[in-house]
Amino acid sequence: MQYKGIITGTAPNSIAREVGLTCGDKLLEVSGQPISDLIDLSFALAEENVTLLIEKADGEQELIEIEKEYDEDLGIEFDSAVFDGVRRCANRCVFCFVDQMPPGMRESLYVKDDDYRLSFLYGNFVTLTNMNHEDLARINRLHLSPLYISVHATDGGLRAKMLNNPQAGNIMAQLNALAESGIEMHTQVVLCPGLNDGDALEKTFQDLYALYPQVLSMAIVPVGLTKHRSQCPSLCGFTPEQAAHIIHTVQTWQSKCRREMGQTFVYLADEFYLAADMLIPEYDCYDEFPQLENGIGIVRCFLTEWEEFHPAVSSSQTEEWIDVVCGVSIAKILDPLLSGLSIPNRNIRLVPVENTFFGSGVTVTGLLTGQDICAALRKLSGRRTGIILPGIALRKGEAIFLDDTAPESISKEFDVPVRIAYSAQDLKQLLYDWR
Repeated sequence: MQYKGIITGTAPNSIAREVGLTCGDKLLEVSGQPISDLIDLSFALAEENVTLLIEKADGEQELIEIEKEYDEDLGIEFDSAVFDGVRRCANRCVFCFVDQMPPGMRESLYVKDDDYRLSFLYGNFVTLTNMNHEDLARINRLHLSPLYISVHATDGGLRAKMLNNPQAGNIMAQLNALAESGIEMHTQVVLCPGLNDGDALEKTFQDLYALYPQVLSMAIVPVGLTKHRSQCPSLCGFTPEQAAHIIHTVQTWQSKCRREMGQTFVYLADEFYLAADMLIPEYDCYDEFPQLENGIGIVRCFLTEWEEFHPAVSSSQTEEWIDVVCGVSIAKILDPLLSGLSIPNRNIRLVPVENTFFGSGVTVTGLLTGQDICAALRKLSGRRTGIILPGIALRKGEAIFLDDTAPESISKEFDVPVRIAYSAQDLKQLLYDWR
């Protein structure tokens, strides 16, 4: 089968640009071999002499011979990391967030990928339920490690029930096979009250911990529930008391792991600490932050960066009134930080935004929409000369919110400059030197 990698860009001064590759060209083969994904491509391009089979926009095919340094990159950007189509999820998880999305949003938000290649390349979590013997053989042959695996429960019957897929019950056999082949894994558990907590969570921890060091980490994140669950199984979120109980339980396991192997191993999502109104663990407790992209330790990184960054105070004599937008849960962290600032001519107002788009139970900043932000800002009286929006709520690689609202439209509505803070340093710098 011939796959096609669609080229979307070439880097300046790259080999790709030198040989005339352009947007819209399609890569068909490298040195006579079909290429199904970026993994194949990386191995194929490791040679010093390669031949590319390219299909141009008019359908004509062209062979391009290239001499380069061993492992030298060609500087090609593709529209996807996989050329044969992303593997779709075969499960119907009781907690699936995609199933809780409202209708009418952009198509990409409804895509459920479950592709081991994206797990290796980008750290996407996969369930392994659509992985066959050929996939496992390829993982072993190419040593695609580490992988990021959604476990949820190591009890096979419970996992099959949670994922609504009989194949999901094979998880321990799959994890053991990967471990025996030397593949390292980061794992996660989406925790649902009354379903995979309690004794089930204890078993999951013990089973995964027994596979250390091949299982490098275990993350526990709370189930996310939106108001759009009319066609979904009944679930509830964690109360502050339940969140505190989970924290105390996991702290016992963390102490055991640090005592026995010098690492925390099992980590809780920031939402648990915010919900229980308990202190965020110290920096060292997160080791090297192996699951930062999964919301594990983001608040601690933010606090540390805030404390260590000391920008110069602006000499501007112009008085400013700045609104800082955030989600409801992080407001309790930001409020004392902003209140502790003393910046001449700077009036700072924190604006926690209730999420009406997904429902008030969704309190994280990353799921804020532009329409909810505008609604919250409209309710506020008093002066406003600028707005700082959270970068974490914008689509990756594109300045747009989940509801397709652009920051520029917010700036236009309120007739003030709008700026984006992607980090604690960004936020602090903007507040100290707005102009």
